[in-house]
Amino acid sequence: METMDRQIEEKYEKLGGILRSMGRIVVAFSGGVDSAFLLKAALEFAGADKVLAITADSETYPEREKREAIELARELGAPHAIIHTSELNIPGYAENPTNRCYFCKNSLFDHLIPIAKERGYDCVVFGAIADDLGEHRPGLQAAHEQGVRAPLLEAGIKKSEIRHLSRKFGLRTWDKPSFACLSSRIPYGEAITAEKLSMIDRAEDFLIQLGFRQVRVRQHDNLARIEVPAAELADVLAVADTVQAKLKEIGYAYVTLDLQGYRSGSLNEVLPAEQQSVGTQAAG
Repeated sequence: METMDRQIEEKYEKLGGILRSMGRIVVAFSGGVDSAFLLKAALEFAGADKVLAITADSETYPEREKREAIELARELGAPHAIIHTSELNIPGYAENPTNRCYFCKNSLFDHLIPIAKERGYDCVVFGAIADDLGEHRPGLQAAHEQGVRAPLLEAGIKKSEIRHLSRKFGLRTWDKPSFACLSSRIPYGEAITAEKLSMIDRAEDFLIQLGFRQVRVRQHDNLARIEVPAAELADVLAVADTVQAKLKEIGYAYVTLDLQGYRSGSLNEVLPAEQQSVGTQAAG
């Protein structure tokens, strides 16, 4: 354990060196585990006067996540701005191709880079991590093309290490469930619409209110496929009538429970093997 802690501390020190070398930094801040940790580190190593957190509010970003991002930025003492974007207005995005996240991240950076330049910041950074290199992450390609940096990835920091350090530093996001944009609930090739995103958001919000923290509602046309950790499958079945009634009220004709349980990026499972392993954003 002591050796592991030392290795994590060395990575954190490396992260500090990377952030200090960047000058003034704009952090793409969703309020999730990784971006919250990145923002905390940027504030520590660069200083609050050299950091600006920016949150993009859009149809794919739940209101509850925006509220939490605002609260987190305030708790950390970070300068924070919210901009309004629309993924559905990005050409090619709504058709939901397998590189959908490329369009999303590319558009996000198209918004953030001019703001950074206008306000005198030197770098735009986002929360990609070392684990992302072995997964289907088209957003990394967009970042590379636009010169956006991923300090956590550059320092070789993994999700488990981010959670370890976040807990050590008192960040309440240390055990926050993984999150990805609502579009990641819709199978590739099925059109993304504002109505579908709203249905997914309302369904997941209801399940979260019932006490399920790590939850996904995958939408297959008019069918909702619920994913929760395998250990909680019985808990969903215990309230099955309540869940079914609510999701049908929201607009689903059929409500199912995935017996494999929650796993990140389950909709990537139908992709060819070579695409599943391309680390080139959010699997969901």
